[in-house]
Amino acid sequence: MRHTYTITELAAEFTVTLRTIRFYEEQGMLSPQRQGRNRVYAARDRVRLKLILRGKRLGLSLAEISEIIDLYEVARDESSQAIKLLARLTDRKKQLIQQREDIEQVMHDIEQLEQYCHSVLQPPGLRADGG
Repeated sequence: MRHTYTITELAAEFTVTLRTIRFYEEQGMLSPQRQGRNRVYAARDRVRLKLILRGKRLGLSLAEISEIIDLYEVARDESSQAIKLLARLTDRKKQLIQQREDIEQVMHDIEQLEQYCHSVLQPPGLRADGG
C-alpha cells in the first residue's frame, strides 16, 4: 500500500484542482508534510480529502464536515461520529425533500403558464375560449 501522495496525484485521483486541495489545507482540513518545496500527503490526508468531497457532494458545509472528521480524530469512537453524521444527514435530507417539493410546485406553475401562453398564441378560430 502506498504511503504518500503528491498534490498532483490527489488532484488527478479525485478530479479536483490543485487550488481546491490548497484551500482545504488552508482551512486546516488537510495537513501535508513538506519535503523541500513540495507537499507530501499521507494516506490520512487522502482519506480526509475523500470524506471532504463526499460531504460536499451531500451538501454539508465545510464546518460540518470538519466537525464530523475531527470527532473521529479526537474520540477514536465511530459511534459519536456516526451520531453526528446521522443528525447532519437527517437535516440535509429534510432540506432536499423540501427543495424537491418546491421544484415540483414551480414545475406545475410553469406548465400552467405554458398552457396559457399557447392558448393565447393560437389563431383566433382555434382557441378553446372561442376568441
